Amino acid sequence: MENNKIKELERKAKIIREGILDCIGIDKKGHLGGSMSSADLVTALYFYKMRINPENPDDPERDRFILSKGHSVLAQYAALSELGYFSKSELKRTKEFGSFLQGHPEVRTPGIEANTGSLGQGLSIGVGMALAAKLDSKNYRVYVILGDGELCEGQIWEAITCASFYNLDNLVAIVDYNQMQASGPIKERYNTGDIKAKFEAFGWKAWEIDGHNMTDIIVALDKTEQVKNFPSAIIAYTIKGKGVSFAENNYSFHNNSLTQEQYEQACKDIASI
Repeated sequence: MENNKIKELERKAKIIREGILDCIGIDKKGHLGGSMSSADLVTALYFYKMRINPENPDDPERDRFILSKGHSVLAQYAALSELGYFSKSELKRTKEFGSFLQGHPEVRTPGIEANTGSLGQGLSIGVGMALAAKLDSKNYRVYVILGDGELCEGQIWEAITCASFYNLDNLVAIVDYNQMQASGPIKERYNTGDIKAKFEAFGWKAWEIDGHNMTDIIVALDKTEQVKNFPSAIIAYTIKGKGVSFAENNYSFHNNSLTQEQYEQACKDIASI
């Protein structure tokens, strides 16, 4: 891909991170860590890969995106507002009474495909959508972002088995592998081991990438379209809280509020990217 396109996607990722901060604001709890770690992945999906049209959000041929780790929805909200699904001014009303932007995805929000946030369920939803596309002879693809802590849920592995059995080559699972859960490092809480090897053992094609390197992300997404008869998995190594100095690799910002001083520092950090 041309370097100027990569630069444009990196600029969009910066806008997404700014939007995440708009959603969180000051003295209002929000999932900063996972939203920031997934920001580059969300950017690549919405602004490079997926076939979507904000002017026709219900287009039956549109690609589908399920954010299984629904607590990181702030990144998705920022992307949807940047695309014009709703006004950017709504971001600052996130989690307010009466707002259609809440702490987890809901289908009443323009551009959201499914309610998620009960961890472990999103990939099953994606499997159903991908299978429906096959049965209806549709060409749309389904992308699901999973949390690495979420892989502790048994339902995830049932969905992985099912996708392989039905040869869902229109399904892509992306693991936001920031290696931290809400209460600490994955290895200390519930070590899920070699994720790539496990996906492959279940009959998936899998790749490991730098989840903050835009070139790596788009190359991997392009590769998934060349795969036939197998679902695809991208294990994206990321940093929890990426871009915010005091939040990087700090699990206390999995879900936390920002003071005035922290908010101002976070804005400076993102501006300097």
